Amino acid sequence: MENFIEKLSNDQIKDMERQFEIYSAGVQEILPAIELKNKIAKSIFNEVPLKVKLGLDPSAPDVHIGHTVVLNKLKQFQDNGHIIQLIIGDFTGKIGDPTGKSVARKQLTDEEVKHNAKTYFEQFGKVLNMDKVELHYNSKWLAKLNLENIIHLAGSITVARLLERNDFSERYTSGKPISLHEFFYPLMQGYDSIALESDIELGGNDQHFNVLMGRHLQEHFNKEKQVVILLPLLEGLDGVEKMSKSKNNYIGVDEEPNEMYGKTMSVPDELMMKYFELATDLTLDKKRKIKEDLENGILHPRDAKMLLSKTLVRMYHGIEAANKAEDSFKQIFQKGELPDEMPTIEWDGKDQINIIDALVLMGLQSSKSEARRMIQNGGVRIDGVKIEDINVLVTIKNGMVIQVGKRKFVKIKL
Repeated sequence: MENFIEKLSNDQIKDMERQFEIYSAGVQEILPAIELKNKIAKSIFNEVPLKVKLGLDPSAPDVHIGHTVVLNKLKQFQDNGHIIQLIIGDFTGKIGDPTGKSVARKQLTDEEVKHNAKTYFEQFGKVLNMDKVELHYNSKWLAKLNLENIIHLAGSITVARLLERNDFSERYTSGKPISLHEFFYPLMQGYDSIALESDIELGGNDQHFNVLMGRHLQEHFNKEKQVVILLPLLEGLDGVEKMSKSKNNYIGVDEEPNEMYGKTMSVPDELMMKYFELATDLTLDKKRKIKEDLENGILHPRDAKMLLSKTLVRMYHGIEAANKAEDSFKQIFQKGELPDEMPTIEWDGKDQINIIDALVLMGLQSSKSEARRMIQNGGVRIDGVKIEDINVLVTIKNGMVIQVGKRKFVKIKL
């Protein structure tokens, strides 16, 4: 690829540097960075937008804040007029990405793929302008490959190279089976970049092997090589494991405003700036100012976290909902008052009931063991009074308020 940077005017160079600073902020790695600058320069010089790819195997349709890290980066490209290529792996999804898996993944049916893809579209629209996104299903080109094409594709890489992947090598050395079709997953994902002639591919840092495959195959097929941008994985509310619904350490993009605000307030202090950098739409200057003020003691961590909470609620529910969620939080946690609005449970059961049975029957806890732990940890209050005895009988009254945990309040209606 020829050098386009040297062809730019001074104003164009400033635009290139501005874009490069935005795209490189908060990322784990750019492979290689100088090529990203040159691709931006080529785009500016030729007035042709870059094609920025994100591949998705729609196997888990519940989008949380951790998923939006890569979406926010795509939004930055979109805001600068570049083309977003979302590839729905309706073909590769039937195999399943083996990344991080100790066994082969269950293959998805066509119905499951279509259902999950539709859910992704709806939720991604909370971040991206979906009217300006190219949506592709990779079965369009992968299903057309004949055996000769597949053999040629397989000939572009060695088994030794594939076994460099940690998940494959660990399974191989421990004697766990690796099905032949799993080896084809990174090859097919890489082939997507050939079919769409992608300029840039984004992925989490756990996708290092997969996204580099597109660059490798483009070179093998004499195409201009894409640049790879790897983004860090966002730790969840426990501050240790990556955000995941299965680990119950997530903030969902569809959660109601008060829940989203309250959950964000439980983000560990040491992760606050990472959340600001990766999960919010604030400008780089605003993020730098928050970081400086925190380090200099000008901004209290509690106030920074309230800003983070309000920002996330505003992004997914609007400024009015964000203001209300903040007011509700202050009312409950700073002033010790009950929220103005809370769900109502209509009760037509016994007048007196064991507290554990009550929590389960009212749907406030999913099991008796969970209810027992919540009480023992001091997380249950009735009309503001902490319940400490797991055997206590509760007299159900009209208007009674039950609090479970820090954020869940319900009012009883007889």
